[in-house]
Amino acid sequence: MADHGGRSLDRRHLLGVLGSSALVGLAGCSGGDDEEDDEDEEDDEFEPNMEHPGDEPVDFSDDQSCPVCSMTPTDYPDLQSQIAHDDGQGAAFDSPGCMLAYHVNNSADADVEGAWTIDHETGDLIDATEAYFVVITDEDEANDPMGIDPRVFEDEDDAREFMEEWDAEDLSEDDIIGFEDIDYDVALIYRPSHLDA
Repeated sequence: MADHGGRSLDRRHLLGVLGSSALVGLAGCSGGDDEEDDEDEEDDEFEPNMEHPGDEPVDFSDDQSCPVCSMTPTDYPDLQSQIAHDDGQGAAFDSPGCMLAYHVNNSADADVEGAWTIDHETGDLIDATEAYFVVITDEDEANDPMGIDPRVFEDEDDAREFMEEWDAEDLSEDDIIGFEDIDYDVALIYRPSHLDA
């Protein structure tokens, strides 16, 4: 994979922080009905929620719920994602945005051994650790069920093509990152109501 380097995402961090108050009130991905309980959950780290062998993705099932927002991954087959830890535990997510939030704020004592998500172009489950994440921030244009999610591609050319065709905002090569570049500021863009700003 190409070296994505340590790029500054100050503009995106600012947009994420500014948008957090608006996103808190949106339906979906709320994690609960009681506002006080939601605030308590925001302070907690996310916990693995299933056994995972780590070497291959596991099947998604109707009894799984996202540890970030409590939604069911099988309800979102075009977005579902998962992470495996090297201790045999893992987590299933309804979207790549939730996977990013979990990745930067999970309580597992074990390292990430594998991660998978849906390719935006092909609809196939791909290796997220080798994927290209296009960091978009225009929630209205994205029209995602969770508010907003990055666009993930297995092929770097597909990521570049998407970036060039995305008219909602000016994107550059710096807006294409790898799994290793995902940090708190990036995750905050996508799940500000589930992470402390």
